[in-house]
Amino acid sequence: MPSGPLIVQSDRSVLLEVAHPAAEDARHDLAVFAELERAPEHMHSYRITRLGLWNARAAGHDAEDMIGTLERYAKFPIPQSVAIDIRETVGRYGRLVIERDGDDLVLRSTDAAVLTEISRAKRISPLLTGQRSSDSYTVAPWARGQLKQELVKLGWPAEDLAGFTPGTPHKISLDTADWNLRPYQDHAVDNFFTGGSGVVVLPCGAGKTLVGAGAMARAGTTTLILVTNTVSARQWRSELLRRTTLTEDEIGEYSGAVKEVKPVTIATYQILTAKRKGEYAHLGLLDAMDWGLIIYDEVHLLPAPVFKLTAELQARRRLGLTATLVREDGREGDVFSLIGPKRFDAPWKEIEAQGFISPASCYEVRVDLPQQERLEYAASADDERYRLAATAPAKLRVVRQLVDKHAGERILVIGQYLDQIEQLADALGAPSLTGSTPVDERERLYQAFRDGSITVLVVSKVANFSVDLPEATVAIQVSGSFGSRQEEAQRLGRLLRPKESGLPANFYTLVARDTVDQDFAQNRQRFLAEQGYSYEILDADALLVA
Repeated sequence: MPSGPLIVQSDRSVLLEVAHPAAEDARHDLAVFAELERAPEHMHSYRITRLGLWNARAAGHDAEDMIGTLERYAKFPIPQSVAIDIRETVGRYGRLVIERDGDDLVLRSTDAAVLTEISRAKRISPLLTGQRSSDSYTVAPWARGQLKQELVKLGWPAEDLAGFTPGTPHKISLDTADWNLRPYQDHAVDNFFTGGSGVVVLPCGAGKTLVGAGAMARAGTTTLILVTNTVSARQWRSELLRRTTLTEDEIGEYSGAVKEVKPVTIATYQILTAKRKGEYAHLGLLDAMDWGLIIYDEVHLLPAPVFKLTAELQARRRLGLTATLVREDGREGDVFSLIGPKRFDAPWKEIEAQGFISPASCYEVRVDLPQQERLEYAASADDERYRLAATAPAKLRVVRQLVDKHAGERILVIGQYLDQIEQLADALGAPSLTGSTPVDERERLYQAFRDGSITVLVVSKVANFSVDLPEATVAIQVSGSFGSRQEEAQRLGRLLRPKESGLPANFYTLVARDTVDQDFAQNRQRFLAEQGYSYEILDADALLVA
């Protein structure tokens, strides 16, 4: 009789017994194709979804691999219906293929019934310009991206083999005099080019920028890099100058402050989505060069308008970089269809075990609200309760205690609300950094934090993304974006870059007990539980006594 840590249920949910000796191995193998839904202390629950199965298939795993994982770790025989469902769902990927035939874009299938079904679908038939043969239709030249989106929604994801424009050749080499791509970074670049386009998932601090640089060197073409903000753009520029043979004359910045178009151009999402008189003002950038590669940094944050623009860029090779494919708006399907499927995914704990990111301890510190604040919270409208709980003044003394406990270390104090950030900065005598902080001042503060002249920095969510602060060893999350799992991943990621100091990383989340703050914290922690991190619950009063 099997005696593993998994219980596989007929509704495609999977329970993982956390205390089981094989739980870590099972979690690692299950994460290839299943998504963690809930992570209480003893039993985690996963869901096997269509998109998860298709992403796994695109990354090279077949149905028998996935069923084998379930059978290997299952406590009881897996339901026959689940095995059949996995085979049939995985079998849908690639039954439809988009190809080029001369100058024509063609949708082809060896399954006549499937081809007939989709060709008559209301949202797909306008994208097809005619039947070429019994097994193929011609696709409107502009419709490649939209067709893939609609096919995913119908449950028939197409494999895109139509190829890519090579772009204007531009020689780019890695300057590896004193460094080399790590094995997993090399593997990620290989997988990307094998698949053509898609997403590489790596933890913050694991060198996603270097994967981008490796892809650029392999492609040897003009490259457009899209990033979250100007600080990130300048960090990309600095890293490319340090790690490749590119010179300053070859790298342009296209942002609110500067408008340069060069063989390698780094642009912000904000500038691409900026409108003037109701029209996108900078769309010319997409055609300003014959781009052979487009890199989407932090692809899980792609703004909705960029999806629409990306639908028209399917002839360009596209690389998405992210620490998590989770999107709070549920548009993972659009990432899959428009950027491409997941090509590489390295579990955080695996890279930590190899010594490439720092080990981290995660703590949830539960804070009791004083009676008067409890009454105010109870009497408030639903839409006011999270702010009241997240900004509870009782959290301030806990922050002070934690800052004292880690005196001398580099500490980030992270908040969601501007008045709370200002209050924390005043109380700690520390500088604050928010969305309204000018870019030059942000860079000055980040550099002062890196060199140790500032050891405590109070930041808003602007520090969630693409900010390189390798010596940060402590993060104190006082408030966040409701239940955002992607934000939790980004914030822990600020601590995971290996430290010259050798100090371990400590991640604290302050939570008002018995409030929606606590409910949201459980959702945020799901992502980290999926990566193998566990939270230790601390009581704030006990912490203060200690």
